[in-house]
Amino acid sequence: MTALPERVTVYEVGPRDGLQNEARQVPTADKIRFIDALVEAGLKNIEITSFVSPRWIPQLADAVEVARGVTRKDGVTMSALVPNRRGLDAALAAGMREIAVFLSASETHNKKNVNKTIAETLTAFEDVVPPALAAGVRVRAYVSTVFGCPYEGEVDPQRAVDLTRALTAMGVYQVSLGDTIGVANPRQVDHVLDLVLAEHPIETVAVHFHDTQGTALANCYVALTKGITTIDSSVGGLGGCPYAPGAAGNLATDDLVGMLHAMGIETGIDLDKLIEASRLAAAFVGHDLPSKYLKAYIGKQARARRRAEHADEKGAR
Repeated sequence: MTALPERVTVYEVGPRDGLQNEARQVPTADKIRFIDALVEAGLKNIEITSFVSPRWIPQLADAVEVARGVTRKDGVTMSALVPNRRGLDAALAAGMREIAVFLSASETHNKKNVNKTIAETLTAFEDVVPPALAAGVRVRAYVSTVFGCPYEGEVDPQRAVDLTRALTAMGVYQVSLGDTIGVANPRQVDHVLDLVLAEHPIETVAVHFHDTQGTALANCYVALTKGITTIDSSVGGLGGCPYAPGAAGNLATDDLVGMLHAMGIETGIDLDKLIEASRLAAAFVGHDLPSKYLKAYIGKQARARRRAEHADEKGAR
């Protein structure tokens, strides 16, 4: 087997990316309880909200209240997505010490997502990234549609290279390469990462896979063989694919951590407590979550209860 990292950082995006498209409005108190549960499970990097206009994402209109209400713990980094200078100012006022900016690798998706060209978006980042760095705030970046676009189809891998170069030159400490619609395959991931890592240190690159076609864990394995040590995921698989209604969206943190631990790779996460956080999330969004590990865990518990009940019945006879 190819040498794999001994430890992986799981970057939890459930409270933001996972919740932003949920139809049921989640109360602020539940969001805070959810984030606190993730901290209790041992997650050290959590994206808790987004400082965007409530008109864009009503679900995250309570960003300030969430940011001020969560329990801060030493060693845990909480971040928030920031679209512009107004969002940055709000994030700073709410005490955020890490933010994330975002753009797409495909022009059409970028225009539909932020109403700007890629070049215009990079220019707009000059109003966000340097001021954030000057305030002592770290900046991460997401590049969406790296492996495929819902409008353009295939995306030139060189775009991931060029955007990673531009973002790191701007001062971003890490670029997360995203498979927004879940179409990436292991060979494609291998190729894109070869190109990007030829220019950039491993610690400056993360991956963000969706599981729309069931390939997220396979793609993660390829990233691990390349030495990638930061993987984005969403507890329970919160966050469906907006371009494939009903399909699984974000890679489930439960599935990822379950696989990593089975492979002997450390994460610092308590899997049982992570499952508790997943079940909490499922309760307040009002539907089952797609995590396979979660479903297997619930099934295992049910079987154990049936065995115990059967044993009690035999004992009573």
